[in-house]
Amino acid sequence: MVTIRADEISNIIHESIEQYNTEVKIVNTGTVLQVGDGIARIYGLDEVVVGELVEFEEGTIGIALNLESNNVGVVLMGDGLMIQEGSYVKATGRIAQIPVSESYLGRVINALANPIDGRGEISTSESLFVLFRYSRPRSTEFSFG
Repeated sequence: MVTIRADEISNIIHESIEQYNTEVKIVNTGTVLQVGDGIARIYGLDEVVVGELVEFEEGTIGIALNLESNNVGVVLMGDGLMIQEGSYVKATGRIAQIPVSESYLGRVINALANPIDGRGEISTSESLFVLFRYSRPRSTEFSFG
């Protein structure tokens, strides 16, 4: 017969209480209304911003680009074959960025800058926002006559 001591039970309960995590994580979620031709329409995602990465429940990543009052248009960064109407989507809180370095020269990458040429990972420490507007220097000529 197994004997259980009260102090052992008490220690187990105290350890469980000490390890309990009270952190609450709020996640911005939505539901797929429609998907096709590499675009998904999402209901919800009220706090998403243009260019933010979203993740579908089956793992596909997308970029929120069209923010309307009742839905969000998301461009899929994968085939999205497993995404169905009613699937859940969550905002990641990260704006789409692409890593940049000389290491990318001559490499074949996918839309998320992951190498697909079989030559291994690419190491880089710098990245640029995908939707950042880079302005060209403007030259304005004035004519006084």
